[in-house]
Amino acid sequence: MPKYNGIPHKLCSCLIFQTQIPNQFHWYPDDGYDRIWNPPQFKSFDDWIPISTSSTVYSQSTDNAYNIPDVVLRTAVKSQNSTTPLSLYFSPPDSLSQCYVYFHFAEIEKLENGQQRELTILLNGERYLTESVRLEYLNSRTILPTEPAIMGERLHFSIIAAEGSKFPPILNAVEIFVSKELPNKTTAIQDVEAIKDIKKQYTLPRNWQGDPCVPREYSWDGLHCSYNYTIPSIISVNLSSSNLTGKIATSFSNLKAIESLDLSYNDLTGPLPEFLAQLPNLYTLDLRGNKFTGSIPEDLLQKSRDGTLVLSVNENPDPCQSVACKRGKKKEFVIPVVASSTAAVLLLLFIFSGLAIYRQKRHGGMVTKSNIRSKNQQYSYSEVVSITNNFETIVGGGGFGKVYLGKLKDEGQVAVKLLSPSSNQGYKEFQAEAQLLMIVHHRNLVSLVGYCDENDQKALIYEYMENGDLHQHLSVKNTNVMTWNERLNIAVDAAHGLEYLHNGCKPPIIHRDLKTSNILLTGHMKAKIADFGLSRIFATESDSHVSTCPAGTLGYLDPEYQASGNFSKKSDVYSFGIILFELITGRPAIMRGPKKNTHILDWIYPIIESGDIQSVVDPRLQGKFHTNSAWKAVEIALSCIPSIAIQRPDMSQVLAELKECLALEMTNASLATEGNMTPSSIPLEAFYLELESDIVALAR
Repeated sequence: MPKYNGIPHKLCSCLIFQTQIPNQFHWYPDDGYDRIWNPPQFKSFDDWIPISTSSTVYSQSTDNAYNIPDVVLRTAVKSQNSTTPLSLYFSPPDSLSQCYVYFHFAEIEKLENGQQRELTILLNGERYLTESVRLEYLNSRTILPTEPAIMGERLHFSIIAAEGSKFPPILNAVEIFVSKELPNKTTAIQDVEAIKDIKKQYTLPRNWQGDPCVPREYSWDGLHCSYNYTIPSIISVNLSSSNLTGKIATSFSNLKAIESLDLSYNDLTGPLPEFLAQLPNLYTLDLRGNKFTGSIPEDLLQKSRDGTLVLSVNENPDPCQSVACKRGKKKEFVIPVVASSTAAVLLLLFIFSGLAIYRQKRHGGMVTKSNIRSKNQQYSYSEVVSITNNFETIVGGGGFGKVYLGKLKDEGQVAVKLLSPSSNQGYKEFQAEAQLLMIVHHRNLVSLVGYCDENDQKALIYEYMENGDLHQHLSVKNTNVMTWNERLNIAVDAAHGLEYLHNGCKPPIIHRDLKTSNILLTGHMKAKIADFGLSRIFATESDSHVSTCPAGTLGYLDPEYQASGNFSKKSDVYSFGIILFELITGRPAIMRGPKKNTHILDWIYPIIESGDIQSVVDPRLQGKFHTNSAWKAVEIALSCIPSIAIQRPDMSQVLAELKECLALEMTNASLATEGNMTPSSIPLEAFYLELESDIVALAR
């Protein structure tokens, strides 16, 4: 996107406005810069006359940098006559805010005898912002004030017909930017220098520019920051599959707050550095799929053994994990000792094995040793009984059986999923879920605390989610109705989790049964995806898999899967689209009726086509939402549910769109609060988007 008069957008908030039909917005791909063009509500401007053309509008060479979409320029408004001005009002955050205004014009009416419309722009009824401007038929013009910075408590722009002109003034679109200061609390300088050194060493092709953590909503790709410290700090770096080569950069040692480091599936070489064990807060270290040599430092192994570090190195060609492999013992001594003692060792093992089997048979059977290798804690069945207080409280159920509330010795609450003897899932599925959950970590995925694997008694122990599942909260029986903002935040959280499963895991993980009852909520209403343990991990680069195992839930099933049995990441995207519609409408995927059941899509399509957003959004919200974000949410959901899978977006794109939708809602809510206005009474200045970041990021 160009810099308008050299104004860096990182310092701008903006109003972008088009004279278009209400409820019709334009952004990418119509706009190459991904701006959002908002239409006015014409009921607020009764003296404006809308006009339009089907002809193509051309940009003059001097205006090409603004790249206004043709679809925007093909519509305009005009006043009632040449003596009536077009008036626009705009309220900056304060009287000292510097405003930059760009008016976009295009003559779309063919005037009689080849005459031209001529107009000028007046500020606050006294200051001319430009000399008179003549418009040429089907050619665009962008007018900006000769003195760019405009200040005042309330700005009144009047577009008036030039002296002697008999044609009323028109306007096609306008952009208003307000210079804003970035927050004082920038990312810790040590973290900034470290991550920039890492970027330079690996020549990363990422769009890493500006401050890594600020603005908060637009931190660098692959980074997560904590804002709980005095200054923002980097706590997670994910450079998986980033084509990294060479040794692990020493600059990682300067990220003192880092908790998770993922360097998996690159071409890193050399020995593992000792400094990785010295990072005080590091809990997860994923080094799989590289070409390291030598031994793993003893300090790293020790942290892995005592449970303070989740270490993954198992797919490297020469991981040499044994402490003994780095001890320089002489072969001449080792070989004779091993050779002479082999027979004795085997004899002792045979004797002890026989005694163990004999004792187990006397006690009524053999105890099966667990095949699950885990850094997480393993519990005995008796401990599970104790944790659940003899299975006193049932909090849910699923394919594995019932789920019980439990309490650990440290008083932490957990959810214990006990494998039912009659469950369709057997031991292999249980083992697959446990092993999968041990290596998958994300803030929007339910974490595995431990497991029980004893004889026929098998259980998974998860973190407890105090607020249950999303299905319960959307139910009509729930009197505590979730706000629109809460629903958008839950959608963003769930999209984060699903995007991680699809694109953050190598190979990718497909959920296969995504639904509202599998989205759980913390005490602070943060959403986490559950029950992805039966997902298939694909061994190839393909993101699809033909499965003969029944999966999915009625109402959420991808039509393409139902027809072909072909499950893919796009199947999860379809299910996510249904969940979005449930969040928007407050209605279930399948609506039960006295004569027949109705799918939510069959119900919602006619209402969307009528353009009645008030009838689409959950009536229990009583209109407490903003039209812009509601329509945006509907469009995102619609993009997820085409019957042909290839037409659906990737979850990374869905996530980006949802973040934009949430930003729109939060900004409009802030404006309504500051101006003491309801959503239905917000005038033109309510389109002012008070963002602390680039408008490109807003609509990305």
